[in-house]
Amino acid sequence: MANVLQTSFLPSTSSLRRPSISGSKGKSQSLQVKAKIREIFMPALSSTMTEGKIVSWMKSEGDKLSKGESVVVVESDKADMDVESFHEGFLAAIMVEEGGVAPVGSAIALLAETEDEISEAKAKSQSSSSSTPQVVEEKPKQIEEAAPDVPAAAAAPSVPVAKAVTLGSAVHPASEGGKRIVASPYAKKLAKELKVDLGTVVGSGPLGRIVAKDVEAAAVAVPVAASPAKPDPVAPGIELGTVVPFTTMQGAVSRNMVESLSVPTFRVGYTITTNALDALYKKIKSKGVTMTALLAKATALALVQHPVVNSCCRDGNSFTYNSSINIAVAVAIDGGLITPVLQDADKVDIYTLSRKWKELVDKARAKQLQPHEYNTGTFTLSNLGMFGVDRFDAILPPGTGAIMAVGASQPTVVASKDGRIGMKNQMQVNVTADHRVIYGADLAAFLQTLAKIVEDPKDLTF
Repeated sequence: MANVLQTSFLPSTSSLRRPSISGSKGKSQSLQVKAKIREIFMPALSSTMTEGKIVSWMKSEGDKLSKGESVVVVESDKADMDVESFHEGFLAAIMVEEGGVAPVGSAIALLAETEDEISEAKAKSQSSSSSTPQVVEEKPKQIEEAAPDVPAAAAAPSVPVAKAVTLGSAVHPASEGGKRIVASPYAKKLAKELKVDLGTVVGSGPLGRIVAKDVEAAAVAVPVAASPAKPDPVAPGIELGTVVPFTTMQGAVSRNMVESLSVPTFRVGYTITTNALDALYKKIKSKGVTMTALLAKATALALVQHPVVNSCCRDGNSFTYNSSINIAVAVAIDGGLITPVLQDADKVDIYTLSRKWKELVDKARAKQLQPHEYNTGTFTLSNLGMFGVDRFDAILPPGTGAIMAVGASQPTVVASKDGRIGMKNQMQVNVTADHRVIYGADLAAFLQTLAKIVEDPKDLTF
């Protein structure tokens, strides 16, 4: 569900922040009653969000807005979200352009109730921008040095198109090798409506992102942009020596990782035989079941028997036994990392869980997850087994008690209890836990239970 833009009244004869002009109080009050110019604030889209970046404006200055209509796409620390207007009116002035960053609660635009007030709102916007520092946009150092006078959000003319492609691919890891198109949600929607192939569109947004105006231009301009787009596969995805600022998501990940250093953690590893789980997966894979869902289900069922491993310590003085078992699973996405959450994984059947997981992954890669879909995890899984990694340690996410790193299942020569030698598929799991709450014996018991469930997985398909 889209978020609602916060607005506040601005007296039509005063400055943006506080009334400062002299004059009759009665006149000022009478104007204030009629005033319909509002500030539109940067909304808080998550509990950890301190600033947001404007991905794209879905409306232009002068456009009429209806209550509940999407106005702007904002990139929070975890997702891109459409933000709706809380009032009807006209988008009078955009104060933070696409690619600009603004603190939560600061003004990003002005909303006028009538067309007559648009010019006045624009004047207020200009006076505000001249008296207050400009919002800093995320730009690589290289670009600042090369073109300090060119606004990052300005659409590039036809000549520099090829240069824009090179810079975009150099500073945006998501575009490396052309594996994925980086575009705002509205741009993707518009491309479908206008039947524009995003692969041929050159992005003019921040860090090479395709925004709505790029799609509209491509719909009119035809094959001209096709020729400069060809060098993309040839050009290197990353230019060595460049300084690239963190994206909003990378900044959030960085803060979380630094915060996790204050938690006293320890690690326990375990080897689990997966022959039975592999056989079950082959049997039900055709029904849409994923290995991730099977591992999440097995973990959730083990946590039912060991609630302390599903607990957390937030204040350093107490800990909470979480009432739900919500399995967060780490997913690498363009330019960052996010942990979509399978809620109540112990209670949901494996088929529904697999469908839900596919839905969450699709939303995560489109940066459309809602806060409750990524910040409600009580236990985290990180699986690098699909890359052939046999074992690794994971960093504990703040606010949780434990995270389990899962390696690849590999054929291993093992000795049986009767002294015979055989071949079994085995995987290594390593759990990192908060030692203030969870102790070694707790993790050992949990891992023994998990191994029993994985090695005899009949309960996973109930």
